[in-house]
Amino acid sequence: ALTYAGNLENLKSIENNANYHFVKGSITEKSLVSKLLRQWNINTIVNFAAESHVDRSILGPEAFVETNIRGTFVLLDEARKYWLEENKNDQHRFLHVSTDEVYGSLGETGYFTEDTPYAPNSPYSASKAASDHLVRAYHHTYGMNVLTTNCSNNYGSFQFPEKLIPLMIHNAINGKELPVYGDGKNIRDWLYVTDHCKAIDLVLQKGAFGETYNIGGHNEWANLDIVNLICRVIDEKLHRSGNEMTSKQIRFVKDRPGHDKRYAIDAGKIEREMGWKPQIHFEEGILLTIDWYLENTDWVRRVIDGEYLKYYSDNYDTKK
Repeated sequence: ALTYAGNLENLKSIENNANYHFVKGSITEKSLVSKLLRQWNINTIVNFAAESHVDRSILGPEAFVETNIRGTFVLLDEARKYWLEENKNDQHRFLHVSTDEVYGSLGETGYFTEDTPYAPNSPYSASKAASDHLVRAYHHTYGMNVLTTNCSNNYGSFQFPEKLIPLMIHNAINGKELPVYGDGKNIRDWLYVTDHCKAIDLVLQKGAFGETYNIGGHNEWANLDIVNLICRVIDEKLHRSGNEMTSKQIRFVKDRPGHDKRYAIDAGKIEREMGWKPQIHFEEGILLTIDWYLENTDWVRRVIDGEYLKYYSDNYDTKK
């Protein structure tokens, strides 16, 4: 849809690949989804599309309801019509990419499993929970071949710099404040983006239809510890010391409303059934991520300035 975080520059490395086709549009557009299913005889959908930033969902929940709930419904329903009613394709599959936030908040111990009851606490997680339920319903009601993955927090290259890790890296490099919610002790399980993509591919190929698979990084970190780690790496790479140390940029700010205390995923099911384990540990992943942002400062600048939005709006409205 090329909304504020949509950036075709991220796909330059594959734009000349014969297997890649870009269509500007929204998953909420029923006629477009219907047309594309038939035009390309699509038998597999992997639904990554979502509004995903919790802070934005608190300020403006309607976009999350529209994209995450209605958009998932449109994809499911148009696929159902094409796959089950029109061409009777029993080889189809629909993989829905979701989040661990649908499970709510954990205490100091324990892990989310595929059987953990849903208890979403933000408009974002509530919208994703609703979409998960729709996917499940289309399997049990209509017999669609569906798969659902619920992953922990992703990080890595090309991430829009409103999320914690790229925001802190950008601000650290540029001498800006590093805003940390509350006391900084909220804990998340972090998953490097390539590990997540490999897991999704495995589930798509080997997953049992109707099943859910939790994908976690086995990397629990408090937010403040992550920020301090980023500061140390930036200091080393930019040769900062004394009063120039990056940690002096840390500022504690008012906590986010309804801020979940801890997420942690038990990814035992996908490990047992498919042999998947995360390969990139957090300290290694942070080094890779910081190096990427240091090497791609022009990309970051264009994203933050919004330059790419105008460029792609002007040049790609009708690209097919």
